This record gives sequence, structure tokens and C-alpha cells, in this order.
Amino acid sequence: MTNNHNPFEDIEKRFQERMEASMNAKKKKASKEPKLPKEPINAKKFVKPAIILTGLFVVFLILIANVFVVKENEYKIVRQFGEIKQIYRDPGIHMKIPFIQSVTSLPKHQMIYNFSEEEINTKDKRRIIVDNYAVWRINDVRKMINNAGNLVNAESRMEEFIYSVVRAELGHLDYNEIINDENSSRGSLNDNITARVNELLAFDNYGIEVVDVRMKRTDLPQENEQAVFNDMISEREKMAQKYLSEGDAEKRSIEATTDRTVQEMLATAKKDAALIRADGESEAAKIYNESFSKDPEFYELYRTLESYKKTISEDTVIILPSDSPYARILSGYLE
Repeated sequence: MTNNHNPFEDIEKRFQERMEASMNAKKKKASKEPKLPKEPINAKKFVKPAIILTGLFVVFLILIANVFVVKENEYKIVRQFGEIKQIYRDPGIHMKIPFIQSVTSLPKHQMIYNFSEEEINTKDKRRIIVDNYAVWRINDVRKMINNAGNLVNAESRMEEFIYSVVRAELGHLDYNEIINDENSSRGSLNDNITARVNELLAFDNYGIEVVDVRMKRTDLPQENEQAVFNDMISEREKMAQKYLSEGDAEKRSIEATTDRTVQEMLATAKKDAALIRADGESEAAKIYNESFSKDPEFYELYRTLESYKKTISEDTVIILPSDSPYARILSGYLE
């Protein structure tokens, strides 16, 4: 016979009994104690701290809003009612007067300004399109603000000066001098333009300095390109023909000099050969005379035989008397 009693049921009953007893005890205790009235909350004691905290927070926000940082690559200008009061050039943290002063920035580093394309007439009356750019910077903030006002106006004045100087400088040069990189005039042109523009800017106290002016490109107007190309081709052909003519003249001069030298050398050689030959023949005749004088008959025979070599061939016919010494030798009679 199995026992179906669950031990957890007893634990659950005991827990419920204890909870009911605890609740009843709390009710009895509450019914015995008298109820006290609640005190009202006094909001006035929180107003003053709240005002102080709010004021401190507002002061903190105002201080934070009026602190500014000067970076290495910029100027900071403090203005009071539009008038410049202070210019900060060195990096650091500074503060301005709230609601009275304002702070603006200007770049301290070098800047690049690209100019619009302009048509310019050269010294030889040719129109070209010039595209320039300039590297510039602010060297006196107060002068720049007082005379130019802002960067846009400063760049506008600089562009006017540079265009005027470039037009004047290129107007003294021919087109070939401008486009030819080997010409020294092109090399000093940029330096001349830079120096002249800085003189004009300094004279008007704009407080800016042009570091360098360069030409990015020089082109011809579309309607003039073909005519200029034809002129360039014609000029190159003239130069080529000139070089060819000079080469032919130099060639003929060299050939004439060489022929004259050769003729002189040949004449000298012939003269020397004739002298040598005459000396040789004279010496040979002398030797012959000395040799043949010792035996005249042999000499006569030798001369006769030598004459046979020159006068007689296979088809030679000679008619001589039989008693001729010349015929006797041919007939074999030597006595």
C-alpha cells in the first residue's frame, strides 16, 4: 500500500498561516496607534539654491561661449563695436568680452589664387590667351582689413594689379619669346611680374604680399591658330632653306679647297718624279757610256737588237739592201 502524502503541502499551509498571522498583527497595531497629520512641503527653501545653481550655469555657459582658440595657421581678430581691438598671431587660448566683442579669423598660411583667362597682345601684334595663378599671403592684418576689408576684395585688387602688369610685360615681348622655354626672357618674366605687383600692393597699403606669379599656359585664340601655325611652318621652312644653302656653300668651299690641295700635291709629286726620273736616266746613261765604251762593237750590236724589238712584229715587212748591216744581222751574219 503506497503513501500519497505530499510533504510540500504541509510547508505551504504553514507559510500561509504565518502570513495571515503577520497581517492580523499589523492591523491590530495600526488600529491602536493614533493617526498624525502630514506636514506641508516648504518650496521656498529650494528657490534660492535653484537660482544660485542656474546663475552659475549661465555664467559658465557665457564663459565657454566667449573663449576662443588661436591656431598656428590663422590670425584671430577681436573687434569691439566694429573697431579692431586686438590681433592674435601666436597659438593659444584667449577670451573676449561677452556681448561687446566679436572674433573673426584670417588665414596665416600661403594661399593660391587662380586667375580667369585673359587675351593679351604681344609685341608682334599677336593675340594670345594667358592663364595665370598666384601664391600670396597676408603680411599685415590691420592694413588688409582697413584697406581691402576681406579676402574677396583683397584677391580682386591683386588680380587687377597682376593682370595689368602681365599685359604690360608681355606687350614688350614677341610671341616666340613667350612660348620658347629656351629664351632667357621667359625665365625672368615671372620674377619681374612678382616684384612689380608687390610694389603696387605696398604703395596702396593692402597688407598682402605676392610670393610668386606663374603662367599655367599660353594659348592662341581659336580663329588665329591656323594662321599662326602657317606662319610658323613658313618660318621653319625659311630657316631650313637657309641652313641648306649655308651647307651647300660650305660644301663647295671645302670641295674647292680639297681639289686645289690635291692638284698642288699632284703637281709637286709629278715635278719630284720628273726630277727623280731625270736623275735616274742621267745616271743610267752615265753607266751605259762607261760600260759600252769598253766594247763599242757590242754596244752597237745591243742597240741594233733593241731596235728590232720596237720595229719588228709578226706582220712586219722590211725591204733592205742585202749588204745593209741592219739586214746582215737579221740574216744571221755577225762578222
